[in-house]
Amino acid sequence: MRSGISVQDMDREVRPQDDLFGYVNGGWVARTQIPADRALHGTFRILADDAEQHLRAIVEEAAASDAASGTPTRKVGDLYAAFMDEARVRELGLDPVRGDLDRALAVGDTSDLLRQLGHLQRRGVQGAVELYVMTDKRDSTRYLPYLEQSGIGLPDESYYREDSFAGIRQEYTAHIGRMLALAGIEADDAPERIMALETRLASSHWDRVRSRDAVATYTLLDRNALAELAPGIDWTAWLEGIEAQASVLQEVVARQPDFLTALSEALESVPVGDWGLWLAWRILSSSAPYLSDDVADESFAFYGRTLTGAPEQKERWKRGIDTVESALGEAVGQLYVERHFPPEAKERMTTLVANLVEAYRRNIEQLDWMSAETKVRAQDKLSRFIPKIGYPDQWRDYSTLQVDPEDLLGSVRAGAAFETDRELGKLGGPVDRLEWHMTPQTVNAYYNPGMNEIVFPAGILQPPFFDLEAEDSVNYGAIGAVIGHEIGHGFDDQGSRYDGLGNLSDWWTEQDRERFDALTRALVSQYDAFEPRDLPGRHVNGALTVGENIGDLGGVTIAYQAWLIANEDKEPDVLDGLTGAQRLFAGWATCWRTKAREEEAVRRLSVDPHSPPEFRANVVRNLEEFYDAFDVKEGDDLWLDPEARVRIW
Repeated sequence: MRSGISVQDMDREVRPQDDLFGYVNGGWVARTQIPADRALHGTFRILADDAEQHLRAIVEEAAASDAASGTPTRKVGDLYAAFMDEARVRELGLDPVRGDLDRALAVGDTSDLLRQLGHLQRRGVQGAVELYVMTDKRDSTRYLPYLEQSGIGLPDESYYREDSFAGIRQEYTAHIGRMLALAGIEADDAPERIMALETRLASSHWDRVRSRDAVATYTLLDRNALAELAPGIDWTAWLEGIEAQASVLQEVVARQPDFLTALSEALESVPVGDWGLWLAWRILSSSAPYLSDDVADESFAFYGRTLTGAPEQKERWKRGIDTVESALGEAVGQLYVERHFPPEAKERMTTLVANLVEAYRRNIEQLDWMSAETKVRAQDKLSRFIPKIGYPDQWRDYSTLQVDPEDLLGSVRAGAAFETDRELGKLGGPVDRLEWHMTPQTVNAYYNPGMNEIVFPAGILQPPFFDLEAEDSVNYGAIGAVIGHEIGHGFDDQGSRYDGLGNLSDWWTEQDRERFDALTRALVSQYDAFEPRDLPGRHVNGALTVGENIGDLGGVTIAYQAWLIANEDKEPDVLDGLTGAQRLFAGWATCWRTKAREEEAVRRLSVDPHSPPEFRANVVRNLEEFYDAFDVKEGDDLWLDPEARVRIW
């Protein structure tokens, strides 16, 4: 049996004791050029490329087929064909948005504005506040609507205030001006007025650290309390635009209540003409991918080239697939699974998950910092974890979604309206425990605390994450650690606030929570000190990334223990010069094989809750098992004094 390690991608000149990431991935990093149409490249993107090619075959066959009208296959084919009909898109120019733009620029008062915002949000244009539906964080047996801060076009609020982003702000203002000019919109100082309004909204945004706090972002309000919090917002007009019943806001969770108050004040004090210009800009920006090349190219010039460093836009067929996936993701996913996900993969994954859960069970019992009382509750939560593997048991019904091959933007907007109706339709009904929040072809995984579920789409269950033909050490180091990572989110700084039923509940003793928080703070401090090798002088935000860092640390720790369970403590043979334990850690490092353009690396430091890839791979510096596997000694670069090593799970 082969090892599953890509030996040619390694750099044997790098010592694993100094840099596991460089040792496993150095050869690949040295010879790899980032494709011109992207900001970063690596293991996840390579797998996504493979899935993309499979999807291309599926959607092109659908477009060329004689599938009956109204069937999922026909809708997939028609939407893809609409995107690929460049001549039609060019002929229409800005006509598809002209009516929306005219209405925005003619906005009469704030009620009219909010009605337009609701109408556009229903159809996929982000407004000043976003509405979505999920389980009630304090009662997972029901759904609630949530209100989320929005209204800005830069990646987050820090881009509007930090000196390091001053150049980006100048480029953004110029970009707004060029987009307005393409639309024939002329108004005095329009880009500056739009930028001033967004800056005002951004000043009231919670930062990303605060916005990930599960408790702070739960403020339950009835309709009267919502009106008191934000009296300047005509919620009735907004709901009319969305085409939602007034009862939708009978009970609602405000994730950032301060922002709603600030938005209310801005609506009352900022001239309505400025709001109209801002709304026109939002319409243009969100619609750009579906309009003529001059608009689409200008949008990419800023959001692609300036913000991420990608020199070229993706080929049109790739953007077409993105469009189809956005509107009909599970329809395409069902066809993808039939062709590319063998049943034996799901069976072997089931065994892997079972071993990871058992490893967590044993680990909890052995923790020296957790009391017996809290251990009982932790075990109860673990026993209630729901794994979902490969694809949904019940596929989404797209029968009410209408696609017109002659109307690209209209079809895209119809897809957004379909999703709005589907989400709002959950309110008042039973919780759908079968729903997936990723498509099967997605190369990723997630933990949903409100459902206490771990989800692994078929897209990620491919080499190098999961290799049916490889010896299991690498599988445990790769997909096993990913499984452990997602389980670990149930016990990270935020996930640990939810009980086994998916409710925010303080199931910890006070002393155990204090000990857990102390370990968490130590991990935050460790990551705060890290400088990415290609961005000297810049630091990881330990508070922003702590949840993912806990997931990484716990994931690889528990994967190692699950590997011992699977091997019944017997050491596998040496393959490719590596022991079983060494292959496990190499499998982990392979997951994070990535190169990023400088602009994208800088952007991710500000907005991404995941640490840079090198630090994800090298989290092993905290594991005694890594020290044993590679004989790490004091003086090696990955050495940490024993008292500085953090082990939570």
